[in-house]
Amino acid sequence: MQARLDRLREKRPDAQLKHQWVPYARISTPLKRAVIAAEDAKFSDHEGFDWEAMQKAWEKNQQRGKVVAGGSTISQQLAKNLFLSGERTPWRKAQEAMITVMLENAMDKRRILEIYLNVIEWGDGVFGAEAAARHYYGTSASSLGPEQAARLAAMVPNPRFYDRNRSSPWLEKKTQIILARMDSAEVP
Repeated sequence: MQARLDRLREKRPDAQLKHQWVPYARISTPLKRAVIAAEDAKFSDHEGFDWEAMQKAWEKNQQRGKVVAGGSTISQQLAKNLFLSGERTPWRKAQEAMITVMLENAMDKRRILEIYLNVIEWGDGVFGAEAAARHYYGTSASSLGPEQAARLAAMVPNPRFYDRNRSSPWLEKKTQIILARMDSAEVP
């Protein structure tokens, strides 16, 4: 968050982040389900790493000749967001793996998801579920319905782009895919 604020202040010295922490109980179940369905379908079952998703991502990247897919779990993304830079180096990935193991050993899945939903970026200077709900829908994170939640989850991979391009056909398509998967998402 601090790095993003620093970048925003390069253009606007008075820039502020939109962020308000909310406890797990005040985040709608549809948003929890949507994010798990979109980002880490096996979240409740793995111990920090989804080896199958990582293998699929590696194969897809090999086919395309560039990085087009990731296999990171919510726990890995949280490790990166809390402690590391966004650079893609083997050393940073090793650090991420070590921190992921520590997070999984120190916290239960509910706490990992709570922190993740409170720190991820959802738009230009918009961080966390509460700020996202207010920014996009003028409501609280506890009041988000399934379609709103699925749309927010669809934005996670590229939030600043979708903040500016809210009518993207891809965003609508991804929202519908997430909606279809939400019922099977296991929430801690």
